[in-house]
This record gives sequence, structure tokens and C-alpha cells, in this order.
Amino acid sequence: MVKVYEINGVRPVVHPTAYVHPSAVLIGDVIVGPRCYIGPLASLRGDFGRLILEEGANLQDTCVMHGFPGEDTVVEVDGHIGHGAVLHGCRIKRNAMVGMNAVVMDKAVVGEESIVAAMSFVKAGMVIPPRSMVMGTPAKIMRELTIDDVKWKSFGTRQYHELNVRSLETMREVEALTEVEPDRKGIAFDPSGMHKPKS
Repeated sequence: MVKVYEINGVRPVVHPTAYVHPSAVLIGDVIVGPRCYIGPLASLRGDFGRLILEEGANLQDTCVMHGFPGEDTVVEVDGHIGHGAVLHGCRIKRNAMVGMNAVVMDKAVVGEESIVAAMSFVKAGMVIPPRSMVMGTPAKIMRELTIDDVKWKSFGTRQYHELNVRSLETMREVEALTEVEPDRKGIAFDPSGMHKPKS
């Protein structure tokens, strides 16, 4: 069961087509839209400002979302937030990506189809233009993204759309096996981006 907490009479909202891992924590003014994926141990603390994930966004393992009173922290449609990233009072525009362990601070805006490299620090108030690659501490705009860069990012996001469906349909808590079974099936990768059990 997902850990969802009301505070000051405000309760999180999770669309029925979204997947939220049971170890994630949602507090207060959190809105999770259709087809979103929230990974294990993610923390969404809507105890000051509102947190919004729009359709198809993903927030991966151990990510943190938080913000100040009166400020929204938003991941727009198909936003892709890598493992361990921290979002605080910022806006991640449509189809943008924040890499693993990156931090995006208050009133920063990551432009549409932009990529924030892993381990980068986007300082408060920085506005990143659309289709930009930013990296570093503090983050700097390095170049404009190519069509291939955007296709690569979009492919990864589609994999999380599919993971959302697989998780809703097949993930369940079980006891671990004590040994590897003969002819063990794995999760096969299909170049179309879809996963299926190996036969």
C-alpha cells in the first residue's frame, strides 16, 4: 500500500493510471497525473508548496520533491527525473530530463526538451532555454541539443511509460526464493522499447 499522508486537511491525489511504489512517501499537496511513475523510496513533501507531476512524468528511486509556501514545484508532461535527483520549488518543462543526483533549486526553470546532466547543480532562478544541455556545479549551458539527443531522451521516457504499465499489472510483494530455479526467466529487452519475460 502506498504511503500517503494528509496534513492540514490536504491529501495527495494520485490518478488511477499512475504507478507509485509502496515505499514512496506522498505528503499533503501532491498531485500525480495520468501515466506517471514514482519509483521506490521517492519523497514528495507537499507540506509547504504544491507538487505536481503532469501526464507521463517519471520520478525515479530516492528522488526528493519539495518547495516553499505559495510556490509550485512542477514536472510537466513526459518530464524525466533520474535516480536520486532533488527538485525544490522549480519547474521542469515538457519532455525535459534531470539526470541522476542532480539538484534543481527554487524558481529555476529547465526548458522544454532540455537535459540537466547527472550530478549538476542548477542554482536558484536559473532559466534554461529549450533544447539545452547543461552540466556542472554550478550548471552552465554547454550546447544546444540535437534531434538525436532529444530522440534518445524520449526513448528513455517511453520505457518508463511502459514500466508504469508493467508495474501496475505485475508488481507485487512476494517472498524471495532461496535458490535460482532451473531455466530461470529474465526480463528481455525488445529494441522497440518494450520489455517482456524471456522464454
